[in-house]
Parts: sequence; structure tokens; C-alpha cells
Amino acid sequence: MKIAIITNAGISSRFNEGVPESDKKLKAIFYEKDSKSTLLYHQLLKCSYADKIILVSGYKADSLGEYVKTLEDELKDKITIVFNDHFSDLASGYSLYLGLEEAFKYEPSEILFVEGDLDIDDSSFAQVVASSKSVLTYTYEPIYANKAVVLYKDGEDKYRYAFNSSHGMLTIDSPFSCILNSGQTWKFTEIDKLIPANQKFFDEAKGDTNLKIIQNYLDFGVDIELIPLKRWTNCNTRDDYRKIVSYWENEE
Repeated sequence: MKIAIITNAGISSRFNEGVPESDKKLKAIFYEKDSKSTLLYHQLLKCSYADKIILVSGYKADSLGEYVKTLEDELKDKITIVFNDHFSDLASGYSLYLGLEEAFKYEPSEILFVEGDLDIDDSSFAQVVASSKSVLTYTYEPIYANKAVVLYKDGEDKYRYAFNSSHGMLTIDSPFSCILNSGQTWKFTEIDKLIPANQKFFDEAKGDTNLKIIQNYLDFGVDIELIPLKRWTNCNTRDDYRKIVSYWENEE
């Protein structure tokens, strides 16, 4: 069974900055004209190859559930929603942990994970889906310490991540042979290593980001394919959303 996980638990603070409380929206399902012009809908279309799609909710979970009810049956019937009751006090790792725990119930052959605030071109996403290996992705965006998730290969030829959750300066403490801007989209094909990686996260670092689970997985030693994403946008603000919509309109 093939499973896709999309996490949408975060509070969308930058997206809702300066917006009155009553008008704040969940970023993944925000739209201005067409209810299908949402990050979530476009991600669901890309993930429709999967047998099961797991959505991890948190902030404004009710609105996510109501949106899913409006979807076509062929998408809606694949979706399971998992609620993260620690969306406001734990980091992104706990959302991925919950999504994986739900996925393991189905004894999957592979799991694709994409963060819910991303828009990725169809052809690049299709490459990730088609790969027979575990996948790490990277973008062609410049690397800025205050917003990038850095993917690098260290002196032992192992992939590692660096990220500052406070959006401050970054430090890499080891020699590296390459450095890339992570595409924040992954595929896991060695489930026997992903299960203990997820458990190790819960036992040792459940307040950490989703990168901790991914790093645990890599540290077990897995066969990796590195895939570039041709067009990639991290939707942090409503201006980012409007830029993404313009991409969609030009691609139609």
C-alpha cells in the first residue's frame, strides 16, 4: 500500500499576521476566488496516486474537516484526518510522528511526506512518486539562514539537515561536500527502518522538528535518490499564495 502524509497542524502565524482573529484562516485551505485554488487541493491531486492520504490537523481543525467534506468522492474516500492536540506547544515533528503512526497501521510499502505549506510543479512531484528509492528533495532557491532548511552531505558522505526554528543564523559544525536548499518533501521506502526512527523520536526528542525523524531514518542507512524540484514555493504569506495562484493560472 502506498500512503501520502500531508501535515497542516501549524497556526499559520505569518500567513495571518495583521489579520483580525475572526478573519484568520488555515493556510492550507485559504482561497480568494475558487474553492479549489487551495494549497491542499493541489497537493491532494498530486497525491491521488496513493491508496491512502493522511492529513494531520491541529489549528482550525474543524475548518479542515469541513473543507474535506466538499471534495470529490474519489479524493475524499482516500483521506484520513489525524488530530495533533499538541499543535500549539510542540514542533513539527509531532505532527509527522502522528501521521506515521497512523500510516503504519496499513503496513505500507512506501510513504510520501510533504509539508502542507508547499506548492511544487507537477513534473518534479511525479519524479518523487516514480522513484523506487527513498527520496530527498532540494530546490533551486537561494539559501537564507532565516528561512531555509539546509540539506548537506558531510565529510562521511552522509546526508544531514540544518535548520533554525527561530529563523535566526545557521551553523554547520562539520565539513561538507555539498549544500542544498531542502524541498521539504520526502519519500520513505524502507519502512522497517522508519518505524524505529519514529519511535526513537518519540522516546528521545518529541519536542523537535520533523527533521529529527528524517535524520533518525537516514542514520539507519538507507538507499537514497536526490531529486531537484524545478518550481517550489513555500507559502508563508498571502502574497506568496497569490504568486502561487498565478503559477496555477499560467499552467492551465
